[in-house]
Amino acid sequence: MAGIGCFCSPTLPSRSNFQTSWLVFKTHRGQTMTGKPLRRRNLKIKSEVDYVSAEEAKELIAVEGYAILDVRDTKQYDRAHIKSCHHVPLFIENKDNDLGTIIKRTVHNNISGLFYGLPFTKPNPEFVQSVKSQFSPESKLLLVCQEGLRSTAAAKKLEEAGFQNIACVTSGLQSVKPGIFDSVGSTELKDAGKAGLVTVQGAYLFTTFFPEQAEKLLQMAPKS
Repeated sequence: MAGIGCFCSPTLPSRSNFQTSWLVFKTHRGQTMTGKPLRRRNLKIKSEVDYVSAEEAKELIAVEGYAILDVRDTKQYDRAHIKSCHHVPLFIENKDNDLGTIIKRTVHNNISGLFYGLPFTKPNPEFVQSVKSQFSPESKLLLVCQEGLRSTAAAKKLEEAGFQNIACVTSGLQSVKPGIFDSVGSTELKDAGKAGLVTVQGAYLFTTFFPEQAEKLLQMAPKS
């Protein structure tokens, strides 16, 4: 019975993204058999999203030139946002008038909208395209939202679209201490998600159960 030995003859066909190795078998009797080519695809290393603290995010902006992309809805953005940031909402207000949407919007407005001031939204179909119109895939982007959830979802979409340098603030702007970023708006960045009856009820309960402390705070407040 003839013994079999083998060796590989590496070749690289022109205009090909594959590296091909031909298997050639030799027997002890001098016979040669050529096997099918083995193809090995060149794999691209996928970039990973960086999750950073507010302090680390500030360093990324100042040292590495990251641009800030705020993906919150318009209402939260208007209450407070980082100065000089770009705004492309991941969700937009849902103004559709089909029966199912009207029912859902009514229920939402009577609960989440009334108590928390949250708008009734739907995914922004132009989100990725809007970002692409302002930034190249090589751009360094720092994504921010209020709690950290929307920025994570936005990062996934942009990563799938070819963006390679993405960072997100862990836990969102609600974790940012006053003074870390220069901000624009009527409130602090960490409070931009607070609205509706929850804020009114909070003040009411505080003055009801802690009247002396509330009076002292009122006395300390600057008079207009």
